[in-house]
Order: sequence, then structure tokens, then C-alpha cells
Amino acid sequence: MEKNILVTRSSMPEYEEYIEEIKDIWDSRWLTNMGAKHQKLIEELKAYLGVEHLDLLTNGHMALELTLQALNLSGEVITTPFTFISTTHAITRNGLTPVFCDIDPETYTMDPNKIEALITEKTCAIMPVHVYGNVCDVEAIEAIAKKHNLKVIYDAAHVFGVKYKGKGIGSFGDASCFSFHATKVFNTIEGGAAIIRDPEAAERLYRLKDFGILDSERIDCIGPNAKMNEFCAAMGLCNLRHVDGEIAKRKAAADCYRKELAVLEGLRLNCEQADVTPNYAYFPVLIDPDRFGMNRDELCEKLKEAHIFARKYFYPCVNAAECYSDRYNAEDTPIALDYSHKVLTLPMFADLTEDDVRRICAVIKNCHK
Repeated sequence: MEKNILVTRSSMPEYEEYIEEIKDIWDSRWLTNMGAKHQKLIEELKAYLGVEHLDLLTNGHMALELTLQALNLSGEVITTPFTFISTTHAITRNGLTPVFCDIDPETYTMDPNKIEALITEKTCAIMPVHVYGNVCDVEAIEAIAKKHNLKVIYDAAHVFGVKYKGKGIGSFGDASCFSFHATKVFNTIEGGAAIIRDPEAAERLYRLKDFGILDSERIDCIGPNAKMNEFCAAMGLCNLRHVDGEIAKRKAAADCYRKELAVLEGLRLNCEQADVTPNYAYFPVLIDPDRFGMNRDELCEKLKEAHIFARKYFYPCVNAAECYSDRYNAEDTPIALDYSHKVLTLPMFADLTEDDVRRICAVIKNCHK
């Protein structure tokens, strides 16, 4: 039987490298609460991403949730329904109201041409999402935000290591939040980071992640326990040494996909953006069932029969999800709704070989009409 090819596979250092990295944790017995590994990873990530302020958290969702809280926002936040549910949950759990903007049909990111029509006197912020490694129109969004005095918080879970016009993607907006989940281009097993431009808000986030504790006798705000532990930080230190090599391996897989699939009618590949240094986080394909010969769900099942596990990502779009559908009509964002039924993300990870890619593509070609 042929081996399973999963949609993703975590990047990890050599076993011996990780063991060496965690040895001194046994000597110090400092397992959490912003220890030496935590502090070292912050400094190395700031250098790698080209940012001044960065804080580590237990996961990317807490980065989003606590960033919104640290910015003291209230009212409505314009966001996208074509994202992982975490983005919208972070808004809602802060007592804010999500307002959904449709997406650009080429990049899958928020369409800036549709933002201003959604702005009301209650709007306090825009939360766009860089999708699949594709970069939002940061310049257009910044112009709108300045015109209307709004904060911009980017969900940057998909764009670790990406640059726009030579500048690290975490430098844009008032804040950017990264996920370091096991499936991401760079992982700390579980983890995340928040980059906030305003030093006072960044200081609030630092306190919020530790129950709101100001000092040994004062607790001046209400926060959760969202600190990254030392073992996750140690994994991050190891993986950061190799991340550029892992991205290069992903590029080789992406190039092979493009070579194999570019000629198939009815199958649209992800865009290649000018001025963007990509990270090849995902490999989405958009399927036109009439021209391809079958729909997205049917192709997904055919791949599964061949022990290849792709993902319907994102499905459903957020405003069609059960927990939000009673408050929103997904037909108000028709492109996002349509694409949620047509996009399939194919397996993509650093260890994916070109032989694996050709095997995946052979199944897809056999399904093509």
C-alpha cells in the first residue's frame, strides 16, 4: 500500500540538537515565566523579523485576543470571513463586533475597495488576514485607516518570514500577530507572537499574558495565563536556525506543483505577488467544477482514496459557520462564500519530495476531464 501523504508535516530539528538546547533547563529548573530561552527567542525573532517590539505567547490565538485587549478597543472591527475561525473568535471574545468584508479574488485577502462602505461611527479597527502566505494590500489599508483614524491589526499566522518590498511583514499596521503552531512554516510546537508598535500597548500585553500582574503586590488588569514555556521556546530557537532552509524546500515543492498543474484547465493556482518574498506556507488550488470536470469535494475524495489528504481550507467561511450564521448572511460576501466551496489546499511541507508532488499531481490529472 502506498504511504499516506498528509496535508502538512511539522518541521523539527535533529533530535540531538533539541536535546542539547534543553539541557540547561534541567540545571536551572526554570520551566516557564519568561526564562532564558523565552528571552533569547524574543531577541532572535526581533532580529529575524526586523521589528522593535515582540512578545511571545502560548499560541497565535492568544496573540490576537490579547493584542485587541491591549489596544483598549471597543465597537466594530472590520475583518474577513475567509480565515481560520480564530480571527473572528478573538474579536468576539473581546466584546467587539466583527463586520465582514469580502475578499480580493486574486489574493484571497481583504478587498480594500470594499472597506470604506463598511465603516460606521462604531468602527474602531480593521483586522485583515494575510492568507496562504499572500500579503494584504498594506498600503491601501493603511491609507484608509489613517483617513478614518482606525487601528490596523494584521493576522499574520500564514506569513512568517515573508517580506514586502524588502521589509518584514510584521512591520506593517499597528500590530501583527503570528502563529507558531506545529503546522506552520516556523513552529515552537505551540506558540505565537504579538508585535505591537505602541510601546505602552506592548507593555500592557506583557502584563496581560501573565494574569495582568504589574508587580509582586499589584494586579492592574484582568488577563489569562498566556506565557510561552521554556521547552516551546527551545524548539523555536532550534527551528529558527533552519527556517530559511525549510522555506527553500517548500519552494522546490511549490515549483514542482506549478510545473505539473499549470496547464490544467479549470484549476487556478495561487497568485505570485510582485515585491513579495514568499514563504510557500500553503499550496491552494481553486477549482472551477464545470471546466475541471468535478468539484472540490469530489477531488478531495479522489485524493483521499489514493491516501493523499488535502484540506478544504477555509470551509466553511466564518460567516457561514454555525456559531455565527444566525447573526450574519454569508451571501453578503459572495466571493468568500464561493471560494470556500472551491479552494483545496494540497499537501505542503518542507519534507514533501518532488516524487510526492508528482504522485499527487498524477491523481489530479487523472480526475481532470
